[in-house]
Amino acid sequence: MEAMLPDYLIREQAAVGALVAFGILRVIVAAVARTHGWRILTVEHAFIGFAVLWCLPQLLDLLSHPSSVIALSGLEGKAIGCAIALFFAPILSHRLGYE
Repeated sequence: MEAMLPDYLIREQAAVGALVAFGILRVIVAAVARTHGWRILTVEHAFIGFAVLWCLPQLLDLLSHPSSVIALSGLEGKAIGCAIALFFAPILSHRLGYE
């Protein structure tokens, strides 16, 4: 018998993972973009693309198995974490003076 995590734990772990990964990486890339003279709009578009790629495995799993609770929970968590990170990271970058 296999032990299965509740869906809310899967969702929370995926959200925190995406939030940390995208939040920290977005601030670091904003600092690098400022030193190299890159446009912030390009950085933001790239991170939106990375967020889609980050969520793609769960999306494909959900499309192949529509009744999978684990895939749905993972997709929801990753999407929420990415959305929160990509919303608040530019605010933090601006406060730090990178944008």
